Amino acid sequence: MPRLLLLRHAKSSWSEPGRADFDRPLNSRGRSAAPAIAKFMVQQGLLPQRIVCSTAQRARETLALMLPHMASDMEVAFLRRLYEADAEGYLTAARMAGGTANTLMLVGHNPAMEEVAMVLAPAGDARALTLMREKYPTGALAVIDFDGPRWDEIGPGSGRLTAFCTPKMLDVED
Repeated sequence: MPRLLLLRHAKSSWSEPGRADFDRPLNSRGRSAAPAIAKFMVQQGLLPQRIVCSTAQRARETLALMLPHMASDMEVAFLRRLYEADAEGYLTAARMAGGTANTLMLVGHNPAMEEVAMVLAPAGDARALTLMREKYPTGALAVIDFDGPRWDEIGPGSGRLTAFCTPKMLDVED
């Protein structure tokens, strides 16, 4: 059964006025949060076989800081259109990229990340749902499980939220 991990990039820097949004790097809190989320994923057995990451600087940096903690073989792809995609774009990316992977992770941006999580998983773990509905902060990870056997079958309401983790829950302010 497919499992989708939706990771919003870690906290980015706004310290350089005039820098293009696409090129903003992580700030120090983001650089601390990314490895903490990776360690949580490893502890929980949430290692993806495939990762699709936005090409925006902050998303690429988030992933780069996570990979050393994930001692596992995985395919990594970068998709520029995740930067400006809406929820439907994220859903399309998951359907197209999932392939034979049991677990797929998308690393991207809000508001689309939050919107697609809510559309795909309106049910699931009550505490996780409450937390996700309150706020989908930078560095947050939603874990959505699907009953259908194929990625191209996922759609609105077809998943259930099984976990939601934020850097703050791991004692890292993001």
